Amino acid sequence: MGQYASFNDHGSLEEQVKSLADEELLDFWEETQQLAKMLDQDEQTDIEYNPEYERVILQELQYRTCYKGQF
Repeated sequence: MGQYASFNDHGSLEEQVKSLADEELLDFWEETQQLAKMLDQDEQTDIEYNPEYERVILQELQYRTCYKGQF
């Protein structure tokens, strides 16, 4: 976990998510879910969790699912 922690150095979050292969995208989504769960359990307020990751990932997964369904 953590290999996808910072996208700021390499373009927008949307661009980075689009560049991930399907398996990598699913791994990233799973990691964000685990991070959110850990932060909820620990109630750590000094660590920021950005729910924007989840929205962008799910949007890309929906797009890919719809796109694959057309062919």
